[in-house]
Amino acid sequence: MCVMDVAVKEAAVARFLHAHPEVAQAACDHPALLGCADADWSRIPGCPEGVPALLRGLLDEAAGPEAMLVLENVLMNSVFHVSAVMPTALPFLIRLAAVPDIAVRPDLVGLLVIAAELSSPVDADDERQVLMFGKDSDHPERAWCRDVFAAHAPVLRALLDEGTPPGGLIGADDRDCLLRALEPQRGPS
Repeated sequence: MCVMDVAVKEAAVARFLHAHPEVAQAACDHPALLGCADADWSRIPGCPEGVPALLRGLLDEAAGPEAMLVLENVLMNSVFHVSAVMPTALPFLIRLAAVPDIAVRPDLVGLLVIAAELSSPVDADDERQVLMFGKDSDHPERAWCRDVFAAHAPVLRALLDEGTPPGGLIGADDRDCLLRALEPQRGPS
């Protein structure tokens, strides 16, 4: 996952939409995307305009892999930080990962694991953690992601209860990370 600034993220989304105009014009009527059109994406700092189209693109077998790559970069500010867009996108990502026949399902589960790991509370007394991840008080998006994981625990538990979701690509450590994310947590600051 490479890190991109806001202008580069906007340009990547614009290129994707230009290459896949059918995704940009598609209705947002899939049950996993319920509420996507109602989210106020424009109020999120650094959120490209086309995020709902990227989410719809994940459902398209041909456009899905490219939509996934662009979306991963939109949702990450760096290797150690989720963007302010992640908490709003997370409910849709969780519900999309539960769709059995979605082509990018393993990638979605992988992104959920990354989001779960990066939204874990940082121990304010651990200088190394604070240096790498910053204080929770400086990154409210982490707590918001934790709240989303807790609120969508039934969907994630159902996904994890499928056996070895999806395609056996989730290891024990990743499974444990997702299970930890389901429990409401309070960050130390």
